[in-house]
Amino acid sequence: MYDIIFKHLEEKVALTPSEKELIKTFFKHKKLKKKQFLLVEGDVCKYLAFVSKGLLKSYNVDEKGNEHINQFALEGWWSSDMSSFFSGEAAFYTIDALEETDVLLITSEDFEKLTLQVPIMDRYFRLLFQNSLISKERRLISSHTHSAEEKYKYIMANNPDLVKRVPQNLLASFLGLTPETLSRLKKNVIVFAK
Repeated sequence: MYDIIFKHLEEKVALTPSEKELIKTFFKHKKLKKKQFLLVEGDVCKYLAFVSKGLLKSYNVDEKGNEHINQFALEGWWSSDMSSFFSGEAAFYTIDALEETDVLLITSEDFEKLTLQVPIMDRYFRLLFQNSLISKERRLISSHTHSAEEKYKYIMANNPDLVKRVPQNLLASFLGLTPETLSRLKKNVIVFAK
């Protein structure tokens, strides 16, 4: 269960065996069924979640009932409503499982203890948050400057597993497209690739 998280951590920082054992004590394992909620918009986000198996989606719902996807989290990815997690205020996002999913959860209190007791984890999370910020900025710029086709080709090239596992209507929402536009793009890209 911890193999994936340690593989992920060690891509950024070196851990000793004793640090690994200590890290384990700060996380709790939870299994989510398909469509089960990890967080509901308006609640306080109590956990930072690491996906060890499965797939989560983070989204909010507008007044018309339309979902707006913020993030998908596959194995080896983190998911949370960071604003709520760190501030204790109401969550802006809902997070639920698109597949049966196993997560490792850490509370904000344990997050603070972990970064103090295992100082290299403070560096790890700093690198993680920096990369997340860069990714979100690039996505924002892309949403304003790239064509629908460019967005689709980018996600195909950089996250092919995500494209295979996420239903088309949700992928369209994530890309800021209609399902019809995404369907047309998929056909054109497949024809073009042949």
